[in-house]
Amino acid sequence: MRGLLICGSIFASIVLFADITTRHAQLAILVLVWMGTIGGFDDWLKLTAARREAGTREGLFAWEKLVFQLGCGVLAAIFLYQAADPLQHPAAASLNLPFQKTYLPVALNSLAPVEMNPSVIVLGGIAFSVIGMLAIAGTSNAVNIADGMDGLAAGTMAIACVVLMVLVFIAGRQDLAQYLLVPHVPGARELTVVTGAMAGSCLGFLWFNCNPARVFMGDTGSLALGGLLGYVAFAIRQELLLALIAGIFFLELGSVALQVSYFKLTKGKRIFLCSPIHHHFHLKGWSEGQVVVRFWIITAILGAIALASIKLR
Repeated sequence: MRGLLICGSIFASIVLFADITTRHAQLAILVLVWMGTIGGFDDWLKLTAARREAGTREGLFAWEKLVFQLGCGVLAAIFLYQAADPLQHPAAASLNLPFQKTYLPVALNSLAPVEMNPSVIVLGGIAFSVIGMLAIAGTSNAVNIADGMDGLAAGTMAIACVVLMVLVFIAGRQDLAQYLLVPHVPGARELTVVTGAMAGSCLGFLWFNCNPARVFMGDTGSLALGGLLGYVAFAIRQELLLALIAGIFFLELGSVALQVSYFKLTKGKRIFLCSPIHHHFHLKGWSEGQVVVRFWIITAILGAIALASIKLR
């Protein structure tokens, strides 16, 4: 439950350094508090299970957590759509496909106004809300599942947040966004503080969470960090690129889904020795330190590829 330290440091950083009168900063606080509360309640039930009557459940049911996560996602997406104002800033509500140019390219010394690429799909309110709900809730669950080895979730999250911070800086600057042909999202620059706070809190936490760990973030930290990561990527219209940046997290989530589905379909057979997949590699002979550091390296490589793909437009 030491995720309270992570949530507290992120909250304090947003209040101190971001403009909390902006919708993007307010929604970041909403996602942080909402997801942290879900995780905190789940952790508290698990920690106090031994002191309650026999037969009482330990933690929230999976469907209960999912309902609250989806609720947070759809609520954040609805308010974000209103803040995007698609009529005035259609790029802020567009479907940003890989390598698709959001704007029509013009010469650097040209005085011609930059226009939207007519092939870009501007999402309606329902589609926007559904995508946002899935991005926020899905990423929250993915990070929660990856939190299974000392330093794995915190270190991977710190790297992903640094990469996302660069993308937030680009999206918040109209000149950079138009030059790199990615969506410009007015007000998104405040999310630079959010991603920086996330990276900083994870690094500080990692000091005590590295092997052998003395603190554990639990659902309190993992659900909040994952929800924020999904929210920020969705807000700057890079939810598809998030699948690459946070590839390790989604690999962990996918390994569990595949293992459970295959186990049920084949009545007992397994794809992996154990899921999530970090346990599979551990059972294959990798030490815990090797699994963690190698997953960090993979995340850094995926992040570099994600940044390079922006320039390749």
